Amino acid sequence: MTRTRSRWTLFVAILLVGVAAAAVAQRGFGFRRHTATDARALTLVPADREPPAPSRHEHTHDSAIRTIESNGVPAHLVGAFPNPGNPNTIREQRHRFRVPLKPKIAAAPTPLIPPPGRGRPLHVFGACVNGVALEPGAGEFWQGRPRLGWAYEPLGGAINLGLDANHAHVQPTGKYHYHGLPTGLLAELGVTAGEHSPLVGWAADGFPIYARYGYADANDPESDAVELKPSWRLKAGDRPGGDLPTGPHDGAFVQDYEYVVGLGDLDECNGREGVTPEFPDGAYAYFLTADWPVIPRHFRGPPVRLR
Repeated sequence: MTRTRSRWTLFVAILLVGVAAAAVAQRGFGFRRHTATDARALTLVPADREPPAPSRHEHTHDSAIRTIESNGVPAHLVGAFPNPGNPNTIREQRHRFRVPLKPKIAAAPTPLIPPPGRGRPLHVFGACVNGVALEPGAGEFWQGRPRLGWAYEPLGGAINLGLDANHAHVQPTGKYHYHGLPTGLLAELGVTAGEHSPLVGWAADGFPIYARYGYADANDPESDAVELKPSWRLKAGDRPGGDLPTGPHDGAFVQDYEYVVGLGDLDECNGREGVTPEFPDGAYAYFLTADWPVIPRHFRGPPVRLR
């Protein structure tokens, strides 16, 4: 009887520890602890594998909502998953992205990841035409403490996220998603220097997404197509130190960058108003860029939450 009771007590103790650990993780204290402060060149996993299933996606709309349904699998080649930086395997999803059909510009931009204590992060910026999500943030923080406000930049190379040559990797759920330029998709779509980008996707606020190239004169479709430049740059000087990261602002963290009005062709949201092949009468449009932020980190219109 004593031995049985002891075993039962041990079982209950292990169970309670597991429940407590799960509760802690759900409260947001389960982040991995990182102390790296230096940006590094990305080492990308070659995209030389066939995806695990055929790509399936469908675009529909009614009078108010545009819907993109997909299995989240691209048609282009992908990297090897699992890999040393990412332990997950690509699996088919049941995505149903619903965005406004007639988006409106808001009074002020909405950040994808708000400052600590100022709202919930949105994570997904938009959905590509192949039904794969654009998610520029990584959910990795200095010291594993999001409240400090220093988020690692996935393209900064300070921590290895196992990104493949499409700047994508896989969540524990099996969700394949892009953290940077979706190289394989852009090649499929024929994104080419000297030509206006074709449509690449739709943002969570309903505005269209293009990549890299737009008209030199935003309102003149007869003007040359040029590579558009963002208006963000690395901050000068060093980080605060103390309880926060030290070292120069080198791109290891999202907070290493600052927006400068008029520095490039695009606004704070990495977009602009103008004409595009799909919108000859003009519209607000986002552009993925070669330089940071690559995928926009702010919304020009009120966004909906995409999953």
